Amino acid sequence: MEPDLLKSSLFHADQRLCSAEILPPSQISRKYDNSGLRHGLLSDVSSVFLSHSVCTRSLMKANDAKAFVRVWMVMAMCFRILVQGKLATQRELFYKLLCDAPEYFRSQRQVNRTVQDVVALLRCTRHSLGIMASSRGAVIGRMVLEEPGEQIVDCSMIGHAGYAITGDLCTLSKLVLHSDARYIIIIEKDAIFQRLAEDHFFNQIPCILITSKGYPDIATRFLLHRISQTFPDMTILALMDWNPAGLAILSTYKFGSITTGLESYRYACNVKWLGLRADDLQIIPQQVMMQLKPHEIKTAKSLMSSKLLQERYQAELSLMVERGHRAEIEALYCHGFDFLGKYIAKKIVQADYI
Repeated sequence: MEPDLLKSSLFHADQRLCSAEILPPSQISRKYDNSGLRHGLLSDVSSVFLSHSVCTRSLMKANDAKAFVRVWMVMAMCFRILVQGKLATQRELFYKLLCDAPEYFRSQRQVNRTVQDVVALLRCTRHSLGIMASSRGAVIGRMVLEEPGEQIVDCSMIGHAGYAITGDLCTLSKLVLHSDARYIIIIEKDAIFQRLAEDHFFNQIPCILITSKGYPDIATRFLLHRISQTFPDMTILALMDWNPAGLAILSTYKFGSITTGLESYRYACNVKWLGLRADDLQIIPQQVMMQLKPHEIKTAKSLMSSKLLQERYQAELSLMVERGHRAEIEALYCHGFDFLGKYIAKKIVQADYI
């Protein structure tokens, strides 16, 4: 990489941010997630330890040789993106590579995995390679966003859909944040997010509401991490369905995602589980409980095999599998549309979260 470009590029800036303690290969090996997490993540202090990224390829095997070539082709494409001073999503990257080298790239998954190999090889992030996150996230509540040279956004004065989180992590990193909130509440579902926004729940309990409308994208996790670093005294709470997917989503915010591997430590936050939990099932009518599907049971068992989840989380999963049922947040509407806010407020006041 040219010296002048190196000094001015996202890659150079990110190299100064990408630091972590490296464990020897004898203690932890590079698997698909490319990361190891210490139990400190389950406490108030988050620590992620990364292994040396080692992946053996045999150039005598056609598939391995192609995977090797893909790495160099993606690096070349990223270099072109950086030289032009642009950003591209992984989807855009896929179509460009599909046009240029269809014999090497036939699926989005091949591009995604190759990008992760490049991230592991260079020990950087996707954004520093000029790859922009696609964001579905939104935020609303007691926070003011100040973009340098742009207008100031008061997140308590915008519409129910909230402030759309940009996928440009560089823009997110430059935001100046102001807030008098005491809590950050992660909402699994957009419909629940909009219900609480419409009720101006953030004025009843001083908080910031954030959602990624399901499994979190990197941009939403990045902004959440920035808010938590800027306001370290804010408690981060998660409102999820009582099902394996809900806990998997919470775990992604708390520990990171296996699909981002080496980057996970940058976005991990100390998230507490507010609800729904087994203790809440007593206020949910039996007729609105739904049966677990086979893929949900499989997800539960996969999560239960993880050494990262604390005992109380494991116990919740065991109970889900034992009962064979799941409960969605919307089940609380059986008590009226205004009950959701009362439910959350009561649990926060009683510090009823784990």
